[in-house]
Amino acid sequence: MNKVFACSATAFAGVAALAAAAFAAAPVTAAPVSPSAAVTPASVTWSADPAKGPSAFQSVQCDEGSSQFTTASDTAKGKVWVAKQAAGAERCEVEGPDVKQGQTFYLGWSSKYHITDSTSRYVFQLKCSPSTGTANHPIVLEVIGGKLRLDEWTTDHTNVPLWSTPFQNDKWYDFALHVSADRTKGTIQFWFGGKQQTFANGSTSYTGTTYDGTRDYLKWGVYHQADQAATQTFSTIRMGTSLTDVTG
Repeated sequence: MNKVFACSATAFAGVAALAAAAFAAAPVTAAPVSPSAAVTPASVTWSADPAKGPSAFQSVQCDEGSSQFTTASDTAKGKVWVAKQAAGAERCEVEGPDVKQGQTFYLGWSSKYHITDSTSRYVFQLKCSPSTGTANHPIVLEVIGGKLRLDEWTTDHTNVPLWSTPFQNDKWYDFALHVSADRTKGTIQFWFGGKQQTFANGSTSYTGTTYDGTRDYLKWGVYHQADQAATQTFSTIRMGTSLTDVTG
């Protein structure tokens, strides 16, 4: 059995070096403000910014070996998170904030993947504890067979496919969710590429299980063992009370 360990936030701590050069004859121009340097709106209740390190996550759960959770520089997104699941490993995920029964929230982030086999990989979960005798993971975004899928799982652990679309490796995709957390009357709304999506039921909203068990929490990364390695790269994640503030 592969061992799972939780990395502390100091694993990514580093020293940033700043350099400045002044030219008396050159005109002075204002430097652009990076997204990570912008003021966080009050309606953003939680965020995980790669530029600030992993302290926002409750834990990092990567199987021992070559699986790893790191940061990298991306030409399109700047500093990003990278979850690398080694071949044969069960998971490389990070644990975000807890979700409370009755809570309503928005989530927004961008991801790209490198997954070359057809094995299911969970890349986002609203996870519940205990895993047995519950929905286990009431909301799941997965990559499987060349598609991105959003699924809901009922209290008796029955899968309800909500939405799917073909995906390409190494291409950025933008996601947003609006969730109200309830065991049987929770709701889900979903935006992909900045556009609200219609679910398989013909509606832009689904009512069902979005909370179960005694503790629910959010996870991002790569989960499900497979013969080949897989990677999810993702941007700053924001949780808040408005769609604009988690996707802006």
